[in-house]
Amino acid sequence: MVEIDKCKITHYPADVLGKKSQPVEQIDDNIRLFVDKMYELMRQNKGVGFAAPQAGVPLRMFIISLDGSRENVKVFINPTVTPDGAFETIEEGCLSVPGIYTKIRRYKRAKVTATDLDGNEFTEEAEGLYARALQHEYDHIEGMTIINRMGQAAKIAHRRQLKKLNEKYENQ
Repeated sequence: MVEIDKCKITHYPADVLGKKSQPVEQIDDNIRLFVDKMYELMRQNKGVGFAAPQAGVPLRMFIISLDGSRENVKVFINPTVTPDGAFETIEEGCLSVPGIYTKIRRYKRAKVTATDLDGNEFTEEAEGLYARALQHEYDHIEGMTIINRMGQAAKIAHRRQLKKLNEKYENQ
């Protein structure tokens, strides 16, 4: 049971961001309310995707809305994401790693199979920003952030901000 009123945006290096998430066992009203909370957190922070661990909840689910609108929110429960095609390196940010934008190498395409809020399984092919968002959010439920994908030079370049995030986390 997700305690929705306790959900807030979780920042690196919170433990929940570094661990593989658990499958969603049952899609019920609590999960539906949690999706609403995830959308609110994503919208407030001007994101296009948001994973359950980013709200402090270790469940295998995320949402994506490429234009940020509620109408276009897609819910992915217990997804599998299979990247495909050539690589592309584009600057990426993450709501759980504020203040850091860095070039991340990802596949240009991806295929996702997941369950929606009505319990229906679906499969989609994605390209461009959609494929990148799928891979980014899937990383979250696998216990990874963009920091895990940064090269050594990027980590050095962002060391001050990473230090600030670590200190802020330790002082909570």
